[in-house]
Amino acid sequence: MFTTLKNDIQCIKMRDPAVKSTWEVLFCYPGFRALRRHRRANWLYRHKFTLCARMVSDRTRFLTGIDIHPAAQIGQRVFIDHGSGVVIGETTEIGNDVTIYQGSTLGGTGKLTGKRHPTVGNHVTISAGSAVLGPVLLGDYCKVGAGAVVLTDIPPYATVVGVPGRIVRMRKACGDCEDSACTHCGKVEAQAGEEGVDLDQIHLPDPIKAELDALAERIKLLEDKQKC
Repeated sequence: MFTTLKNDIQCIKMRDPAVKSTWEVLFCYPGFRALRRHRRANWLYRHKFTLCARMVSDRTRFLTGIDIHPAAQIGQRVFIDHGSGVVIGETTEIGNDVTIYQGSTLGGTGKLTGKRHPTVGNHVTISAGSAVLGPVLLGDYCKVGAGAVVLTDIPPYATVVGVPGRIVRMRKACGDCEDSACTHCGKVEAQAGEEGVDLDQIHLPDPIKAELDALAERIKLLEDKQKC
């Protein structure tokens, strides 16, 4: 229990430059409080105290603005930054070292039963305002851009943006590997940070702009030919 508590605090201190002290994390970070309370709710849910579990999760939503179903499975060193509006559904599975920003939804679609929420791998970044819907898989080390809507599986080391989400980049696993989608070496290039967590939400490719630029270039080329 104390190891998990220490890991929860340490991961926040490593990923958020605004943190000034451990006490600040303990008393002022809603994501930290929500995860601590979720672990209690999840224990109650697994031991068939479902009503008590739902009461704990409902109280957590009231206190933090973060809605986590008590049945959701959440790994170690997960950081929910700011947290307001985050929704994590019943059959969601989240790996280790995941970062989730405000306004993100890990939800289901329709009235499906069984596994109907996402499975999130390790070292994944889910940016602000994004939605991952249905029983999709986010591979290890992938990144969901701000405002993206993910409806299909995303392979490891991929960056996805847009509505619906499209893969716009495959990040190398290490500087020495020739394969842009390498997953076998288990290493992460330096740009991803000490934990292999890529927190950059700004420097993302814009596929729509790239297509428009290519179209404008093609039109200019045709106009130049006509002048000749």
